[in-house]
Amino acid sequence: MTLALALVALTLLAPWGAAPAARRLAALLPPREACVALTGAAVLLAGGTAAALVALFHVPFLASMERVPPARVLERWPAVVPVSGAAGVVLAVQAVLLARRWLAHRALLAKAWESTGDGVADGDVLVVPGGDAEAFALPGFRGRPGRVVVTSGMVRELGPAEREVLLAHERAHLAGRHHVLSVVTDLAAAVHPALRGLREALGFHLERWADEAAAGSVGDRRLAATAIARAALAGSAATRAGGSRNPLLSVGAGPVPRRVEALLGSVPVLPRGRAVRVGVAWLVAVVAVSVLIPGLAYGLHEYVEYAARAVPGR
Repeated sequence: MTLALALVALTLLAPWGAAPAARRLAALLPPREACVALTGAAVLLAGGTAAALVALFHVPFLASMERVPPARVLERWPAVVPVSGAAGVVLAVQAVLLARRWLAHRALLAKAWESTGDGVADGDVLVVPGGDAEAFALPGFRGRPGRVVVTSGMVRELGPAEREVLLAHERAHLAGRHHVLSVVTDLAAAVHPALRGLREALGFHLERWADEAAAGSVGDRRLAATAIARAALAGSAATRAGGSRNPLLSVGAGPVPRRVEALLGSVPVLPRGRAVRVGVAWLVAVVAVSVLIPGLAYGLHEYVEYAARAVPGR
């Protein structure tokens, strides 16, 4: 029983330490690998949290399946009813939060598509009339393919070469399906409060991923840095505040000075000296979560078996 409770506590507390570790790990990696690491960490930690709560919630049901009288279960673990009830309440709250987040994302996407109704299509680009300088990647919705949305105000602010960088940036968001990573991480943050910090980190690395793709597309990192800076300065406050908590990834999102500074440097690569340590750290995190969940289930099962054996006549 002590083992089961220790596994539960460790699984529920692990995200408070693992999330900051995942952010530090991402800082060592190139943008694409950093995004995969952050999203993977969010999914694994959220899954571990949900599994631990489900295991706690099911203790009385496991006991009933073993035909252990409730009185015997309460004798061995007096707190089983309030703990199981609390786990059930938390699971219900998580389900509501997940549903609300998902519906909010879908509503935002639908609203964004509606706002492009008077846009002029040019291949995969939609130019929308408007004085505000805005540009964002609009994911596919209800059978419609993804589009790069640019306002006429943004078109006027940038020169031809800078517009090429802007379009390459937003196309990289669509090609890499960055909105999926963003939404998945946001949903995972609804499961455990410690995971909320991963959303901001992921938003920065998603923008860096698209920045690097744009720089590679035009073959000029300085031009890319200049275009990103000008587009961000021209963008409206609403666009810059969008961040990564919605599927509309904007060129002006994230800490732009850090992004420009990175573009003015060399192409990011996985550091050779740290590659082994990074790989080992990530492997340990994955294995730890993978082992905790089966271990938790095993510990609770052993508890029920122990209680069953303690019942006279069994």
